[in-house]
Amino acid sequence: MKEQLLKILQRNQLADMMYISRTGEITKRRIKVTKMAEDSFSAYCFMKHAKRTFIIENVLALSPVIRKEREVI
Repeated sequence: MKEQLLKILQRNQLADMMYISRTGEITKRRIKVTKMAEDSFSAYCFMKHAKRTFIIENVLALSPVIRKEREVI
């Protein structure tokens, strides 16, 4: 998971993430990773509209957001 987060950070991509909190609540969030640490990472969370710190171990799934360019007619 850490390798995926590093790639997303390096490519300056947005990602959709499934995350389990300390209380056991599972949420889906759209994030922009801003900083990596050994066991955690910082990201802007578009669900909460704020910067948050997440524990890497609690990330259940992660997928980069792929934007398709619109076709010009």
